[in-house]
Amino acid sequence: MRPLLRAWLRSFTVQGSFNYDRMVGLGLAYVMEPLVRELPGDEPMARYRRALARAAAFFNAHPYLVGMGAGALARAEREAVPEPQIERLKNGLIASLGSVGDRLVWVGWLPVCSAAGLVVTVAVSPLAGVATLLVAYNVVHLLVRWWALGAGWRDGVRVASALSGPAMQVALRFVGRAAPFALGVAIPVTVDWLARGAPPAALPGVAATGVAVLVMGRWLAPALGGVRIGLVLLGTAFLVGLVWR
Repeated sequence: MRPLLRAWLRSFTVQGSFNYDRMVGLGLAYVMEPLVRELPGDEPMARYRRALARAAAFFNAHPYLVGMGAGALARAEREAVPEPQIERLKNGLIASLGSVGDRLVWVGWLPVCSAAGLVVTVAVSPLAGVATLLVAYNVVHLLVRWWALGAGWRDGVRVASALSGPAMQVALRFVGRAAPFALGVAIPVTVDWLARGAPPAALPGVAATGVAVLVMGRWLAPALGGVRIGLVLLGTAFLVGLVWR
């Protein structure tokens, strides 16, 4: 199996060794290992051990873009880049790969696919909606992992050019505009579908819930955080369900 393909397959395991001391550092080293297994030059085994030890220290990034860090660091090791420069490269990638990955995936592509799944659920069936979400999301997910690893391996210490290049900028602009549009379409369509057949007395409650969620998201989210607000809404829904029954 080719080293690059082996590294790509290993990239799916980066969060398996997550810990608060090194974050995904151990996962980074595991992904990198096939690419530095045969380093050129003198004392290849000593260089191999030092490379993995450096990689296994603290590192944090979006899990889908860890491969870019692994590829870039492995290329730098193969080109015998000075160790202080490799450390600077690694530290510089932490913030960049985390920020770009979050904007591209969690804030952008995941909401787009979720909205598409909701619309297909309403238009076709829940099973078709789930399939739409899973297929659309994971096709891009797999491509992003492969692109990130390949770009890092190709560019090495110049990997910043891939993050700031035209392809990434177009992708970020697209998902940045598509996500709010898709959710703006999906939410009212889904609410209308869920409210069909509801007694007229329930409609004011639906409207009040929507207003409450808007208020909580606008004024309380910065203080409480999304997880706490989600738990509050879940608990409220559970209690209302008990009373309604």
